[in-house]
Amino acid sequence: MRKKITQAKRWVIKVGSSLVTNNGLGLDQQAIEDWASQLVTMQKAGLQLVLVSSGAVAEGVSRLNLTSRPKQVHMQQAAAAVGQMGLVQAYESCFMRHGVHAAQILLSHEDLSDRTRYLNARSTLTTLLDMAVVPVVNENDTVATAELCFGDNDTLAALVANLINADVMVVLTDQDGVFDADPRSNPEASFIPVASANDNSLSAGAGKGTSLGRGGMFTKISAARLAARSGTDTIIANGREDQILQRIADGEDIGTLLQADSEPVTARKQWLAGQLTLKGKLGLDDGAVKVLKNSGKSLLAVGINYVSGNFTRGDVVICIDGAGREVARGLVNYDVAEVKKLKGQSSEQIEALLGYAGEEEIIHRDNLILSD
Repeated sequence: MRKKITQAKRWVIKVGSSLVTNNGLGLDQQAIEDWASQLVTMQKAGLQLVLVSSGAVAEGVSRLNLTSRPKQVHMQQAAAAVGQMGLVQAYESCFMRHGVHAAQILLSHEDLSDRTRYLNARSTLTTLLDMAVVPVVNENDTVATAELCFGDNDTLAALVANLINADVMVVLTDQDGVFDADPRSNPEASFIPVASANDNSLSAGAGKGTSLGRGGMFTKISAARLAARSGTDTIIANGREDQILQRIADGEDIGTLLQADSEPVTARKQWLAGQLTLKGKLGLDDGAVKVLKNSGKSLLAVGINYVSGNFTRGDVVICIDGAGREVARGLVNYDVAEVKKLKGQSSEQIEALLGYAGEEEIIHRDNLILSD
């Protein structure tokens, strides 16, 4: 049942406010050290890891001696600004003790809804992973408004899983997993070891969040459903269990496994095909058509001989062959004027032609789907 998890290479791990801040008593330094140590061990085993951590607002509440999490947005933003300092410092010091670099990534709703910023965020995260850096992601609470915030870091973790095509998402919480009723109010609640992420009945037993955080089991189940659209499996488990991350990576039957119904490539194709509007066309030579169809590689400028439309970075364009038939479609890394300068040229010429060193690919293979 867990063999697929042991083979996963790209992980998103989310830890909640109640765990990070020891139920509001300030940052739990020992817990953070334990998670960092486990992540380093997993990274040394060849895994790529993104950590999504709550706790900035809760830590700010503690540092500012507030009696509870404030309801006013400007007060939450102020608390986040203060708390983020301590949160990042804690993770940085823990990872550095193991000789591993961490990176702070603050994201807002607009970063993942705007396609240009979406590509920028994805490029940054994948570059950091390739450099063996552990990105520590949090919502940019200091600028997010009530209307545009994710609402909880469970949702943010799921969107990051979509963003980087994660194989598995682990959501650490203060419960053992998913139950058919809220175990905090119903002692007869039964534990659910495995289910489909898209099983609507799971939400029936979901409880609300604590005063420290904004989530709850309902948001975690919803996040698993969101992550599943890119084929990411989710495990919801108790973050206070000893060596929890390493045990999950080793395939131990712990926590609740919520399985994606589709493989990552299939789900991502459905998402790309169904969500985005075409803004232009790229005509490809026979060599480029062959490479896309048979090798699963990215589209490079050298294979493009025709450009039309009015697109910008992050828009979706279609790729056509010499007979005008659609070969593929995907998110383009440059705007129309730039692609016109680059068409037919080798990737080594990008900086000379544009004046800056951009991506080698016009469309990266992860953002490209072949047409039927």
